[in-house]
Amino acid sequence: MTETILFSGTNTRYLSEKIADYYGQALGKIMLQQFSDGEMQTNIQESVRGKYVFFIQSTFAPSDNIMELLLMIDAAKRASAGYITAVIPYFGYARQDRKDRPRVAIGAKLLANLLIAAGADRIMTMDLHADQIQGFFDIPVDHLKSEAIFFNYLEKQDTSNVIFASPDVGSTKRARAYAQHFGTGLVICDKYRKKANEVAEMTVIGDVIGKDVILVDDIVDTAGTLCRAAEILIEDGAKSVRAFITHPVLSGPAYQRIEDSQLTEMVVTDTIPLKQACSKIKVVPVAKLFSRAIRNVHEYRSISALFVKKEDNELVK
Repeated sequence: MTETILFSGTNTRYLSEKIADYYGQALGKIMLQQFSDGEMQTNIQESVRGKYVFFIQSTFAPSDNIMELLLMIDAAKRASAGYITAVIPYFGYARQDRKDRPRVAIGAKLLANLLIAAGADRIMTMDLHADQIQGFFDIPVDHLKSEAIFFNYLEKQDTSNVIFASPDVGSTKRARAYAQHFGTGLVICDKYRKKANEVAEMTVIGDVIGKDVILVDDIVDTAGTLCRAAEILIEDGAKSVRAFITHPVLSGPAYQRIEDSQLTEMVVTDTIPLKQACSKIKVVPVAKLFSRAIRNVHEYRSISALFVKKEDNELVK
């Protein structure tokens, strides 16, 4: 079988090292040089000729992470790598997935084009903002689901009084998957925005009186929507409110808002590293899931099997 080699981008080493550890091999050697004006140059320091190459890099801010990933892919392609997979735990620009008003860019499609042009043969990511982004690629996309991790976390707790909620209409499908898995109800927080990152109005569709509500979403950025939803749910009679969010972008006043909010707990993954500590935020790791997915790709085994088999709920311990 063709040899595999794993590389990490600079700002994702905190996660890549854990993935490599679960996979059972050290990360490949790669050097990033930077000119005084900020221009980057990557140098792969071992042979990749004919090998299965995996580049692990979340594309969170700053945009240098994206450029570094593109340069690494290009370097491997020019060095005759056999097969290149871009492992992108957090796929940045995914919120720009459609043209919802005149004269705006579709950032997710642009990033897809750049990755393909650089030489990626495959993409592996987790919880895209919208499933249809997979259609922006003309190469295979392995779309991992955080449910494999969060379900395992919740199954160890008492969920008899739990009801799941979507903080906005766009997350309804995600929250419904949780409700169906645990056999509970579902409520929706319908929001209206006047501009980005600012919620003008919000109403709750459904009954939450006396319930322990769990909000489910893929991204938390400034936390305005999430904290407002928690406040409205408590006002409508919820006993408690927690949140399960895949990608903790957490920009601007997010940390303070969460600390001051009605949320009792917010559980996130480590696709993006936390910038500071917060007493209400708990992080669950994704490294084991990604290492299993990488092995399955290399061995031509099913990726979906990681989510449908009961025994594979042991992905996180």
